[in-house]
Amino acid sequence: MPANLRRQYQTYLLYLAGCLVFASGAYLFIHADLGTDPLDVFALGLKEHIAITVGLAQAGVALFCLGIVALWNRRRPLLAPMFTFFFCGSVIDLLLWADPGRWMDIGSPAHVALATLLCAYGSALIIMSDFGVRPIDVLAIAMTHKWRWPFWCAKGLIEVGLMTTGIVLGGPVGIGTVCFLAGVDLLIQPFIRVNVRYLRLPNLGLPERTPQPATSA
Repeated sequence: MPANLRRQYQTYLLYLAGCLVFASGAYLFIHADLGTDPLDVFALGLKEHIAITVGLAQAGVALFCLGIVALWNRRRPLLAPMFTFFFCGSVIDLLLWADPGRWMDIGSPAHVALATLLCAYGSALIIMSDFGVRPIDVLAIAMTHKWRWPFWCAKGLIEVGLMTTGIVLGGPVGIGTVCFLAGVDLLIQPFIRVNVRYLRLPNLGLPERTPQPATSA
């Protein structure tokens, strides 16, 4: 199989698996009902003050992140991350409809712990695919390229900003929010490392070492 065709297969398989795993984790966060992720804290807080849906608020944040990256790289904004936004949202809606969590008699704290692992691992797979990377992650990766920051630090800064703004606006926060913020952000790179070193999966997106200047996220 030609190398470019093999790379395409690897990209799409990693991406699809990542989206499904991430959406499963996001569903469990919702099912546990112990706090939303930082983006939803912001979206729900904003909704308290202006007539806007959660989906539109999230899309606005996504477009803002992609716009910043486009300006930094002097290129057109990426479109694939917006597809990921709607694809993962559709999978979450399907899971909410089926509600498989009702058969998992493990308690809400265990749901949050599992959700944290799934969201972190799903994010790692999507980033490794280098396709349709979620907009906040795109901005965080661009920050690691531009300022040599650790990925977890860049992503954490963005999400702390969203969470803090959301709290000021009146958005809900709970232990689930803290677990998402700390657990998911800190586990993405270790999961990438495990996938590369032990599972021999290709890492097409975020290098393990400090990246050199790049023109794309």
